[in-house]
Amino acid sequence: MSVKLGPVDPALLKGLRDHVHEHLRRAIIAGELPAGSWLNERAMAEQLGVSTTPLKEALRRLESEGLVATEPRRGVRVTFDAGQAEEMGLARAALEGMIARMAADRIDPAGVERLREVVGRMTKATQAGDVAATIDLNEEFHDAIHDISGCRYLHRLMVGQRIYVHTARAVILGDAEERIRALGEHTAIFEALARRDPENAERCMRDHVLRSVRHHVKTAFEGRPPADPDGRQAPISESAKEQTP
Repeated sequence: MSVKLGPVDPALLKGLRDHVHEHLRRAIIAGELPAGSWLNERAMAEQLGVSTTPLKEALRRLESEGLVATEPRRGVRVTFDAGQAEEMGLARAALEGMIARMAADRIDPAGVERLREVVGRMTKATQAGDVAATIDLNEEFHDAIHDISGCRYLHRLMVGQRIYVHTARAVILGDAEERIRALGEHTAIFEALARRDPENAERCMRDHVLRSVRHHVKTAFEGRPPADPDGRQAPISESAKEQTP
């Protein structure tokens, strides 16, 4: 076969349940569905333009991720709040900091060049205002540091946070100023690793994560209206409804 085919867009491979799950997860982590909100399945399905079947599956997955809870005879309630976001951020800062320290001890010339190349592409994406590419490169940068560190156990501990981290990045990196700050912090982390400086690598990584967490909490939770005490369904954002097939 002489014709070279490009890869299929991963978004097209996702089923309806995956799309519904992702949009609800983003709405919760972004603070659009505040803690204490009661999620009425029929109302949500109508807002999203889907049946209740994919919605039920999405809610089960959200519960397994610790974002909602099912209460007998009452329904499903959002449990994710600023406190939980801060706790997860503190745990991530400690883990990521230690991983960066180990990476600085173990990095070799190939690892330095690998990170240099990622930072170079991240710089171009940031300057171009390419949000999607910036988010992807952000994750590639952190994953590369995990690989270089060789810390399999610490990496496994991080796996449980990946869902939260990815969605939080999508929330905060929509801000142009935040993308510029993140680029500067990633550059500082890279420079510490390239110098094989464990203490500064750990400090720069920890400070970067903690500042990002504070920004996410401020963006997602401060100034948001509280959940409706009468249990009426909170509206789902227009972006979520538009992106759901």
